[in-house]
Amino acid sequence: MADETVCPKCGSALNDVTETPTGRKLQRCSKNIWNKETRKSEGCDYVKWIAVEPQILDEKCPKCGSPLVLAVTRFGKKMKKCSKGGWDKVEKKATGCDYVEWINGTTEPLDEKCPDCGKPLVLFTTNAGKCMKKCSTSGWDREARKATGCTYVEWLKAPPPPREENV
Repeated sequence: MADETVCPKCGSALNDVTETPTGRKLQRCSKNIWNKETRKSEGCDYVKWIAVEPQILDEKCPKCGSPLVLAVTRFGKKMKKCSKGGWDKVEKKATGCDYVEWINGTTEPLDEKCPDCGKPLVLFTTNAGKCMKKCSTSGWDREARKATGCTYVEWLKAPPPPREENV
């Protein structure tokens, strides 16, 4: 059995487990250094991706009534899916219940009006943590592959501070 604390490529120690902005976890070789300027790894290129265990939610599947789980794909996308669903690797097809609801980010209403159309603005936060103000009427037509409604968008430099609730 291989030592889980040693890099299988160069024999150096592995660093502690870190988490990406999308929630994926990884462990790099201690000789692997991420250069922020060049956006490339330098040194040993070994990276061990750690699977994110699905979390059981307090929600029921609308198709079969089984509990839903929050799962993260290997690319960092989040979804709610039925706990009775699965994947047959040999047959390459879904098994059990096929309910899936993709989570693309969060939307919060704002007390501001759109400068283009006058409708309310919303604060949209992507899964990666990037924030934007956008018009509440904006949308996306998947078939036509184009934006619908008002197209006003203002990307924010950093997430806004948490909103205080009136007590």
